[in-house]
Amino acid sequence: MSVIKKLSPRLANQIAAGEVVERPASVIKELLENSIDAGAQQLDVEIEAGGVKLMRVRDNGCGIDKDDLPLALNRHATSKIYDLDDLEAVGTLGFRGEALASISSVARLKLTSNNGVQESAWCAQAEGRDMETSLSPAAHPQGTTVEVRDLFFNTPARRKFLRTEKTEYNRIEDVLKRLALSRFSLGFSLKNNGKVIYNWRPAQSQIEMERRVAQICGPAFMDSAVHIDMERAGLRIWGWVALPTFSRSQADLQHFYVNGRAIKDRLVAHAIKQAYQDVLYHGRHPAYVLYLELDPGNVDVNVHPTKHEVRFRDSRLVHDFLFSSLHKALADVRPSAPDQQHARELEMASTPTSYSSGITAQNAPAPVQSSLGLGAGNRSPSSASHYSVNEQITSYSSLVNTPEPMAIKPAAESFAELEQRSQAEEVPPLGYAIAQVKGVFILAENAAGLIVVDMHAAHERITYERMKLQYAQQRIQSQPLLVPQSIAVSEKEANCADDNISLFTSLGFSIERAGPESLLIRQVPVSLQRADVENLVRDVLSDLIEFGTSQRIQNNINSILSTMACHGSVRANRQLTLPEMNALLRDMEETERSGQCNHGRPTWTQLSMSELDKLFMRGQ
Repeated sequence: MSVIKKLSPRLANQIAAGEVVERPASVIKELLENSIDAGAQQLDVEIEAGGVKLMRVRDNGCGIDKDDLPLALNRHATSKIYDLDDLEAVGTLGFRGEALASISSVARLKLTSNNGVQESAWCAQAEGRDMETSLSPAAHPQGTTVEVRDLFFNTPARRKFLRTEKTEYNRIEDVLKRLALSRFSLGFSLKNNGKVIYNWRPAQSQIEMERRVAQICGPAFMDSAVHIDMERAGLRIWGWVALPTFSRSQADLQHFYVNGRAIKDRLVAHAIKQAYQDVLYHGRHPAYVLYLELDPGNVDVNVHPTKHEVRFRDSRLVHDFLFSSLHKALADVRPSAPDQQHARELEMASTPTSYSSGITAQNAPAPVQSSLGLGAGNRSPSSASHYSVNEQITSYSSLVNTPEPMAIKPAAESFAELEQRSQAEEVPPLGYAIAQVKGVFILAENAAGLIVVDMHAAHERITYERMKLQYAQQRIQSQPLLVPQSIAVSEKEANCADDNISLFTSLGFSIERAGPESLLIRQVPVSLQRADVENLVRDVLSDLIEFGTSQRIQNNINSILSTMACHGSVRANRQLTLPEMNALLRDMEETERSGQCNHGRPTWTQLSMSELDKLFMRGQ
């Protein structure tokens, strides 16, 4: 008797369903992706009992021919790829040809479609027994409706693993939101237990897109979002990133799309985390809605059955592009003045405007700038300085020995002259100082109203950025070890070290291979001679293997510089003159990332005239 037997079609499809159909949300995802691939402009979803009792997806796409309907329910049958070349450059969301067959093996499925050419629509039905399909004529406009009832009716063991109706509904809602963010030009609706929950119309203009993002991610996200759009080397990244002051306790507001496909990728997450590392409060997570576009031939989407993961042909290029683009966008965020029209709107508004933060990115689109009432800051952080800092950072002792508190250099004009100049010239973004509160906060008046600045936090960021710039302009000085340090590594790590000798040299390390699985460290950066060098090298090698790059050494240096900047900044309860306060405000306007201190906390806030009026019930 033969031990090896061929699986029945029903059992094979039920096994495949274990990979594709995890819960009702998985079904909705597969059906909606098919509708998008069919060129639909409107997608309507209806569910009952969290999707377990009923899931119905209707679209107005190209439809399916009568002769193709039975084939559409067969496993590995698809119209999206035909040969290996198609698989290497997939341009559709679905391509495996498993979804409908897997769904019909664990539920009662009815597929009704009209391709607009046939005289009538046709309906194909299949249940999870013998997988036989029955055809019958039906009434249906152009497009397709897929109806799935009684999920897991024939596999009760899997049905036990489903959560409550509310939990399953929330997962379906998340799937719909992710797809609605991926295709602004399409309309989406969701009906739950007979009640319409969402009805998103197609969004064509920038304002309509932002409205949909606000509806899905919340108005608070859009209030703090900066629009970016950058392109280089065949890669384009665009979308919205939230300012560091709008951070989350969980990574629950992070949407990333590659060629319109929602993914969760460790390389992408690492690049974005690195871009936020210098401005985000510890333990917090950034929020973003980002779209990466590249040649489909340069990304492999056939990595995971659920297609949530991808693999890039040149992962280092993608990582560096994402990091540099987002790093630049966040660095360009600095105080910028509202235009006069927006100032008048602020004064006349009856409720506080959500765009009163006075911050924008240099490359924000016109609609965003208009709604924010802000312009782009294009001054270099090194173009002017009102503070004295150590000119050279050449040894570890100069890093750890805190310098004398850095004196603020007053502007070479009196307050009367400043006031005179403010009347003749345009008021700067952060306005002019008018007072100091308890030696902690600076109060300033600008075109929109009142500015409140945390003087220590602001000066700390300015000092830190200056010190980083000075350090970057010098060669990293190295210190030979009295006794070379040997570390045991894997052969893979040793090979990686061999391939990246020049990188380690540029970072101040002298590393040699002492054997198949050992390295010898002969020289280390002066600033890191007291650090745990062995673990640092291991972490750098781990980053190089995983992501193709490493920021760990730079992070250690930045940590030291940040500590120095904190001790070298103006302290609380120090009384400043008005010229000194104004000098600080001008430097804030010129310094990158000046909206947050080194620890990710905000350095200033804007109170508009309408907000001040509300405090005193003026006009009510």
